[in-house]
Amino acid sequence: MKALEPLTEKESFLNDNYRLACQAKIIRDDVDVEFSPLRRTPKILTVGVEKPIALEPMVIRRSGDVFYDGDRVDDYRGHIYGLAIDLGTTTVVIELLDLESGETVSVTSFENPQRFGGSDIMHRISYDGTDSKGELQRAICNAINHEIVELGKRFGFVRQEIYEIVVAGNSTMRDLLFKLDVQGIGQKPYKSQIEHEYLDGKRSTTALVENARRLGLRANLRTKIYGMPLIASHVGADMAADVLAVELDPNADEIVMIVDVGTNTEVLIGGRGRMLSASCPAGPAFEGGLVKFGMPGYEGAIESFSLANNGTTEFNYSTIGGLPPQGICGSGLVDLLAELRRHGRMSEKGVFENRKQFEMMLIEEHDITFSREDASNLAQAKAANYCGQFIAMRAFGIDPDEISNLYLAGGFANYIDVHNAVDIGFLAPVPLDRIVKVGNAAVQGAREVLLNRSRRKHLEHLVTEIKHIELETTPDFFEVFVEGCQFKPMPTRLANGDVEVEK
Repeated sequence: MKALEPLTEKESFLNDNYRLACQAKIIRDDVDVEFSPLRRTPKILTVGVEKPIALEPMVIRRSGDVFYDGDRVDDYRGHIYGLAIDLGTTTVVIELLDLESGETVSVTSFENPQRFGGSDIMHRISYDGTDSKGELQRAICNAINHEIVELGKRFGFVRQEIYEIVVAGNSTMRDLLFKLDVQGIGQKPYKSQIEHEYLDGKRSTTALVENARRLGLRANLRTKIYGMPLIASHVGADMAADVLAVELDPNADEIVMIVDVGTNTEVLIGGRGRMLSASCPAGPAFEGGLVKFGMPGYEGAIESFSLANNGTTEFNYSTIGGLPPQGICGSGLVDLLAELRRHGRMSEKGVFENRKQFEMMLIEEHDITFSREDASNLAQAKAANYCGQFIAMRAFGIDPDEISNLYLAGGFANYIDVHNAVDIGFLAPVPLDRIVKVGNAAVQGAREVLLNRSRRKHLEHLVTEIKHIELETTPDFFEVFVEGCQFKPMPTRLANGDVEVEK
């Protein structure tokens, strides 16, 4: 940064080492400038649970007219398109759909450009509460608009032919996009403005409908944007979309659990007439933050680790794209922790075999190391995931082996080795043949409500039946968290306890 001129007025909203390429000027030639663009292309999972959906969209064509929910909105221009968006804290996936055929035209993805406001939800909430309020919303709208333009160029249509946009995202990401005040989500009782209005009887649903142009999204003048319903607190529209994608039936005899892994992991258990949810602020440690050589899933990231079977301490590894290693992404970190434990090179508490050692060399030729501080940060992130699953199962009154299917949703979850994840306590010890990776279930759920209005109504009703538990109000939360910080499997038998839940 010292090689660049001071921040310009147009860059005043930026913190840390972020600059605008169109504004920053290099003023010293005796200092090396290292940089990378924020709009990088990580390895993002774009595929969800493929299943046929009956075509019943909100937007239809009658002769030469286009109608939205019965109201005429435009002349027919040649296409009727919609967008299904999974708006994640770290990554964004956009699916372009033909609403007349129900076919997917294209799926595109990119890193969430809001990262300059923080790598996790709480930092973004804090950032939006400053004089920079609105910058996060404008950043994501600009990114979506850029994709709309690029899609139009690639497939030969104009943006006015997009008539509806459906968004799935956690409570903070969704409400930021809709220009709502998100400060309430960051402080007790951790509820969005919309959830408060719903609980006060001022709204019939936590879903949102707004004109896209009012939010800054450039499509048709009459395009509507539908924000999928929230469940409660930090359990947002992304988990609601997951519930739809996996066809969760709360009245089934079988009990299923959904774990949507991310910087804010969400857990939901359903079956035998009940549904219970919880959220876990896991943070960015497994997604490239707080670990010295941690990185998102870009090319060059180590995605798998194993200890060599040649009697040495060397590691075998593979990288995304087969490129020389630059760092370690989440799936690689899970493997690394499991291998260190399995071979006795690290204790359950993250202490190395040589207790006086605070950093170990992993790949000497690329100078990639792993430290006890790294292990500590990963332990806390893992503990958040542990607590969410452990306390939710205990509150539901079940042990892990009573779960018929554990659905893993999200890109990170799709790439982890589940055996290793169970071994270190990242996932509940459900029998491995019952753990099902469902890919990007959030974008699939968004796709379903975009194509079928009945699915939309069904989901809006279903989320009202889900009870929510605040993990930190659990009397022994701290004890469970400390236990979860250890790199060992979760107990297979849980003490069934009464835990207060809220609607």
